[in-house]
Amino acid sequence: MAGPDPEAVAQEVFAALADPTRRQILAALASGGPATATDLAARLPITRQAIAKHLGLLSDAGLVVAEPGERRRVRFRLDSAPMKVAQQFLAAMARDWDGPLAALKSHLG
Repeated sequence: MAGPDPEAVAQEVFAALADPTRRQILAALASGGPATATDLAARLPITRQAIAKHLGLLSDAGLVVAEPGERRRVRFRLDSAPMKVAQQFLAAMARDWDGPLAALKSHLG
């Protein structure tokens, strides 16, 4: 069985990373490790409700994973797998562009 379509994964990652608030949340999780929405709200100038909404979108994109913790508190941790798929997608796109761009450059040069 084939895995998820790399282009679809990359599209979700790019959409998730397009928002500066979501990038802040990812940076906070990268530097501080797994955290709850409440933990993140204490560290960032963002309301807990907004953080919860953004965590939902990041979770849909696969960039964060929810882990049940003690007292029904859900902690979120990073998952770099979708980011790696997006990097591979960009690398393949760059390879596809290199030939035509080099040909154009030599034609114009």
